[in-house]
Amino acid sequence: MIVTLTVNPALDRTITLRDALRPGEVQTASSAREDAGGKGINVSRVVSAAGVRTRAVLPLAADDPFRATLNAAGLAVRPVPVERLARTNLAITDPAGVTTKLNLPGAPLTVADADAMLSAVVETSADADWLVLAGSLPDTLDDMFYADVVRAVRDRWGTRAPKVAVDASGPALRNVVEHAAVDLIKPNDEELADLVGGPIDQNDLDAAVAAVARGIVPGRVAAALVTLGGAGAVLVTADGAWCAAAPRIRVVSTVGAGDSSLAGYLLADLAGEQPADRLRSAIRYGAAAASLPGTQVPSSADLGDDDIIVRSL
Repeated sequence: MIVTLTVNPALDRTITLRDALRPGEVQTASSAREDAGGKGINVSRVVSAAGVRTRAVLPLAADDPFRATLNAAGLAVRPVPVERLARTNLAITDPAGVTTKLNLPGAPLTVADADAMLSAVVETSADADWLVLAGSLPDTLDDMFYADVVRAVRDRWGTRAPKVAVDASGPALRNVVEHAAVDLIKPNDEELADLVGGPIDQNDLDAAVAAVARGIVPGRVAAALVTLGGAGAVLVTADGAWCAAAPRIRVVSTVGAGDSSLAGYLLADLAGEQPADRLRSAIRYGAAAASLPGTQVPSSADLGDDDIIVRSL
């Protein structure tokens, strides 16, 4: 059972162009699609497609048109009643897979909304194996919100509390690392550099990322899965560090690829896989997502059979 929290859900609208984007000009789109989005929701969609139980916690107004898109995804959800409507994110992709994203910040949440979400997550986590806290926080929420959620879940469930994975950036991620001792973080290399406050050497990216991640693993977090886009990913745990390149694919849309990578890792963990195989699963799911339009999530039929070679660092 994997529970996800998406504080800032979004209607993901993806427009596919026939040619490269030409700013300032009128162009014809070849297709458009809408998906229920937000990082935690994306993770739950991948997990659900794999046949594993999941429940997505999110703020949702009674009259929000987002409900229809969410219902179409077939997810088990725990909606927290709010007054605001979900934001809309726009992604424009071209035939080469180049994606331009326009993300709206989302309407503010009140203190009462935040308290209700925290309570909902604690309640929903009763029988969870993993709790995923993913995505940006609205400006009205304190940057400690994710860390507060982790503490509340652990205080309520003690040794029965789920493991916690966090996919965030900036102060929200920094506070989790400094105060919550979570089981997994999933930054990309830029978010990792921001977290540690220094650049990462691009000449030998895998080794450089592993070296930086070892500065916080396992002292502050149990593991770090660092996604590198088309370059693959690096996994660092208390037992070692591993890297693998991504398979060669035709990139259609990169939106949600990182979320699918996280879901692939968690699915492999639930299956009892070793670190190298968890990394392999993360990369396979991320690559499959990037080969699909919009924020369409991969199923087992989309994963491919490329030989993903994992190296120990």
